[in-house]
Amino acid sequence: MAKAWHLVRRPNGMPVAEDFALRDLPARDLAEGEVRIANRWLSVDPYMRGRMNDVKSYVPPFALDAPMDGGAVGEVIESRAADLPVGTRVQHMAGWRDEAIVPAKGVQKLPEGDIPDQAYLGALGLTGMTAWFGLLAVADAKPGETVFVSAAAGAVGSSVVQIAKARGMTVIGSAGGAEKTEWVRSIGADHVIDYKGNVPLVKALGAAAPDGIDVYFDNVGGDHLDAALAHARQGARFAICGMIDGYNASEPTKLRYLMRVIAARIRMQGFIVSDFMGRIGEFHQGMGEIVAGGNFQREETVVEGLEHTLDAFLGLFSGRNKGKMLVKL
Repeated sequence: MAKAWHLVRRPNGMPVAEDFALRDLPARDLAEGEVRIANRWLSVDPYMRGRMNDVKSYVPPFALDAPMDGGAVGEVIESRAADLPVGTRVQHMAGWRDEAIVPAKGVQKLPEGDIPDQAYLGALGLTGMTAWFGLLAVADAKPGETVFVSAAAGAVGSSVVQIAKARGMTVIGSAGGAEKTEWVRSIGADHVIDYKGNVPLVKALGAAAPDGIDVYFDNVGGDHLDAALAHARQGARFAICGMIDGYNASEPTKLRYLMRVIAARIRMQGFIVSDFMGRIGEFHQGMGEIVAGGNFQREETVVEGLEHTLDAFLGLFSGRNKGKMLVKL
């Protein structure tokens, strides 16, 4: 019988196992226009933490005692949709479960070719699009500029590092620990800050960028955002993608250098990848050129088994992932 993770209690701070339950899904026949999909790969992402709170946001909160959802790729195993025959490889948003029934309009066929299916949950999917448009559209980053990227060893951050280098920028990345900092350096970062080191972040960024930064791509918030404010050049642009430091925090972040927004004429803009769905062709062409040129490395942290999906999700908040965090079924 198919199973799915359910949210049974709103988390208070960092989620715990008791907030969730893995339950059987009721069996039912397909309606006309639906497909049954055996999920092969699931995506877990930091934004899902916000959906566990009952607050108004850009995406509806998870309902209590109902199956959760998220990005997934899988194979059609039963179909009542003529254009999605059995065996079709698809991408959809009914993750956090091993089997899904989805209307045909809610799935996207995966392209034919040698690219692994799970790549469409990462660098060649919404993760890569987030990096692409956040850097090049929201922050309007240009060749020759200096870009600071927080969580540079994560899925979005590592994509930003490589896109920025391919576009001729100087890149400073932040990551935690020797292994991750070395990896970020290996994918092209000119300087890498170990935020777990002994040097305060604001001082470390000053040493890495003595002339300041032009662009900050924020995945973290907190001390990283404050350090970026401290070292922003006049006219700097900040693309605010995520603030993982605050997702489980009970107290608001204090920014000592916030007033530099005025003096340095800093432009800060939050964004969501869905803002750019009408421009997906630009991403496919541009990222395709980078990948085809051999200038992009995909990195994945894979957790196996539906029963370990929660472990994979919680690992995002303790830095367990290098690159994209995925669950393999």
